[in-house]
Amino acid sequence: MTRYRPPAPPKSAYITQEGAQTLLAELKYLWKEKRPAVTETVREAAAQGDRSENAEYIYGKKQLREIDRRVRYLEKRLDICTVVDRFPADQSKVFFGAWVTLEDDDGQQECFRIVGPDELDHHADYISVDSPVAKALLKKEEGDEVLIRRAEGEKLYLIEQVEYRAATT
Repeated sequence: MTRYRPPAPPKSAYITQEGAQTLLAELKYLWKEKRPAVTETVREAAAQGDRSENAEYIYGKKQLREIDRRVRYLEKRLDICTVVDRFPADQSKVFFGAWVTLEDDDGQQECFRIVGPDELDHHADYISVDSPVAKALLKKEEGDEVLIRRAEGEKLYLIEQVEYRAATT
């Protein structure tokens, strides 16, 4: 048995304006606030002497590695991503950034927004443009029926509403 894992498929390179601002804010916080504070803690711990048994020093170095890893990821990702900051010409169809309301056969409604894969932690109602649900919905219109495969099985949904909202932040 090997430990080899094939590389993950590439993520979509799209991000909303709000998502880009959130990632930039995280990058700024890590680089300007958190990293200097942790660096100071590590410096103070190193001044205490024996570093091999100094838990504060070891933990601080580990934190610095994690911060640096995240900073590198954010910088690379923000360079790659294309910020989608305007609505499509045809707003009756589902595209990136759309709020979509679906209704199933039982009358249950779900509403979510199709966003980039880097924005999922920031809002509970966001789904990735790479997800099977989003792929099934793209380029569909209000009133269309869509067969969506989920963990519970296949289910038929009706697209009740497609909406593009301006940012509220």
